[in-house]
Amino acid sequence: MYESLFVIFLALTGTSLAGSVKIIKQGDEALVETLGKYDGKKLKPGLNFMIPFLDQVAYQETTREQFLHIKPQTCMSRDNVSISVDAVVYWRILNIEKAYYKVENLQPAMVSLVTTLIRSEISKLKLEQTFMARSEVNELLLQKLDIATESWGIKVTRVELRDIIPSLSVREAMELQMSSERKKQAAILTSEGQREAAINNAKGEAEARILQAKARQQAALLEAEAQQQQQVLNAKGTAEAISTLAKTIESDPSYAPEAMQFLLAQSYLDMALKMDGEGKGIIPDPRHIPPTLDGVRSLVSQQSNSKVNDLS
Repeated sequence: MYESLFVIFLALTGTSLAGSVKIIKQGDEALVETLGKYDGKKLKPGLNFMIPFLDQVAYQETTREQFLHIKPQTCMSRDNVSISVDAVVYWRILNIEKAYYKVENLQPAMVSLVTTLIRSEISKLKLEQTFMARSEVNELLLQKLDIATESWGIKVTRVELRDIIPSLSVREAMELQMSSERKKQAAILTSEGQREAAINNAKGEAEARILQAKARQQAALLEAEAQQQQQVLNAKGTAEAISTLAKTIESDPSYAPEAMQFLLAQSYLDMALKMDGEGKGIIPDPRHIPPTLDGVRSLVSQQSNSKVNDLS
């Protein structure tokens, strides 16, 4: 009988000793209530001792940063479009006493608060703005959540809206709108390309015509200069020939008929080589050449005889 009582005593003593020792992991904290009342006693990371049968761990939680996933919520935008929105909230406990005693069921309360704020902010924006103002909405939610949870001993560090998904009918309408916008943009780009091509072609043709006109003008100027130079050379040659013949006739008048025949033949050949603009030659009538030569001979003979008589 005594042995049974001793075993019971050891069991009770071991149980009480085991219950008086509490190990808290790093990053966690625990609240201890004495006879159901909290008097400020907290258990820190490491080995902690409590009074058996009197002290009891009421709440144990980590003080590290945690994340809270907000499931997709149906919201209405400012232009009455149904949108599904989900989010992720990052938070941590700063005051474990407030987190336990100031609010019941901390995480469900946070979920309800975040959901309400998301719906409130989305209702202020139009559908297009919800996609463009995601960062601004995140910042507003962070500020409001941080203020609202301060009394709970909570610090909200970051809020991120993940997916903003309109209803199926709205998505189909948006896809049709985007498709029409892409087609419109493609048509505009095509017309602009055609216009630019037409302008470039017109500019190219105009520049080509200008270059051709300049080339023709340059060719005409060069041809005129060449003709002028040829005429100058011909005139110089004729002048030199006439001068030589004049000297010959002056020294020996008997050569005058032959000289005049040479000059007339030379003039005949020059006129035969001249062409008009239509390719027709300007050739003098050969029948007129012998009478002309006879007249020149008689004229030269008279002049020669008069010179001889003068000398005699």
